[in-house]
Amino acid sequence: MEESFTNLPSSHLLGSVPAAVGEDQNTNNKEVPGANLQIFPPNSGGGAGQGYQAIGGASDGGGQQETNWKGLFNISSYTQYFNVDTDIVLNRLISSLYPTTGDFASKIDANPDLYGLVWISTTLVFVIASLGNCASYLMQRSSSQISSWTFDVNYVNVAAVSIYGYALIVPLAYYFLLQYMGSTASLVRFWCLWGYSLFIFVLSSFLLVIPVEFLRWTIILIAGAASSSFVALNLRSYVQNSGLTIVVISAFVLQMGLSVFIKMWFFT
Repeated sequence: MEESFTNLPSSHLLGSVPAAVGEDQNTNNKEVPGANLQIFPPNSGGGAGQGYQAIGGASDGGGQQETNWKGLFNISSYTQYFNVDTDIVLNRLISSLYPTTGDFASKIDANPDLYGLVWISTTLVFVIASLGNCASYLMQRSSSQISSWTFDVNYVNVAAVSIYGYALIVPLAYYFLLQYMGSTASLVRFWCLWGYSLFIFVLSSFLLVIPVEFLRWTIILIAGAASSSFVALNLRSYVQNSGLTIVVISAFVLQMGLSVFIKMWFFT
């Protein structure tokens, strides 16, 4: 009975689908072709939102992120200038204490950073504000004057405005000046140079607490001369024309002026 049902023709039945038989009837040895995998949803190249972008592919307008002026207000645009480790920062701090070498500009040429500018400037603000009050207390105590001593909060405001303003505006002014005179200059390298030049004032501030006026002036003048030489000698590498020597001299004078300002305002 079962054999009789297998011999019935089924091609005339309703809904039946005829099998597509190739020339080779032996399908047992055939291999199933591999599936054609595709990314889903497909990136058809249509309008926005038509599909996901492929990994590593260029998105619409992605290449304009760095050149667009809106990148100035994007924090991710500045991450490359903080890509330094502890060894690099320590090496640059030590180099700032040896101003006569003048090779600091070559060290930061490949990877200038803004970490030193932010960290050193902020440290110097709080150091001179706190130690300046401590120095005034020691000077008043060592003198014969008998009066009550009060902590001067204005030291913090003056230190923040003067140090941050100097570290940002002075390199910016020299950058535009050298650009106008046709010399090669880099604003980030200038900020890095002037930022590390302030490190010696952080160290010297601890010695300025000593209540001896002559010793204080000696310390601040030595620190100012070292910092000024550090800036001037490294700035000279950006000045090819001998006629721009006045620019190097003016940078030396400004750095000395900053050291005298720190002494007269915070350590009197």
